[in-house]
Amino acid sequence: MTYNIIFTGVGGQGLMLLSSILGRAAVSEGLEVMTGEQHGLSQRSGSIHVHFRVGKPMSPIIPYGRADMMIAMEATEALRYIEHLKDDGVVIMSNRVMHSPIETAEIIQDKEQSRHYVTIDEIEERLRMITDRVVVLDSLGLAIKAGNARTENSVLVGAASACEDFPIPQERVREAVISLVPPKTREANSRAFDLGLETGGACLKK
Repeated sequence: MTYNIIFTGVGGQGLMLLSSILGRAAVSEGLEVMTGEQHGLSQRSGSIHVHFRVGKPMSPIIPYGRADMMIAMEATEALRYIEHLKDDGVVIMSNRVMHSPIETAEIIQDKEQSRHYVTIDEIEERLRMITDRVVVLDSLGLAIKAGNARTENSVLVGAASACEDFPIPQERVREAVISLVPPKTREANSRAFDLGLETGGACLKK
């Protein structure tokens, strides 16, 4: 049995750290892990996604419609790769929207001003056409509350750990977070993890 997670976001947000955290947590629990990464133009805020498979995967790539969970650090990227999610899959998504230059150019060139930037509400509405299990988090706000704006990764991985069918124990994930972040940020990352766990759990119970 394989549990499939797809991470999405843009370059510079730290998707590789997310993959490393869950990878270390899974291995420490004695689980087999296989990953596949796609970088693209990630070094300049380009689209990026990571396939993460726990269990007995035959390949590192998640087939379309087979992902149990998506963790999206940027909302529009969740839409870009939604075809990988199964119908009742879970979406753990930041409410951050980072509009692409192409979208901005089209809006600027629209003399009739009929176009507008996509909103987080519109994105969530489209995602809910696929699944009702959508958790939208103010990941940046929670990271700041934890004491460090750069702990969004820990917020999101904490929220993911709140899912009842998540295959990796919460404490294993917490241990991996603490072991991989810089020593000076461990307390803030631990608080961020707890805030994500609390917020994600509350959302998933609705």
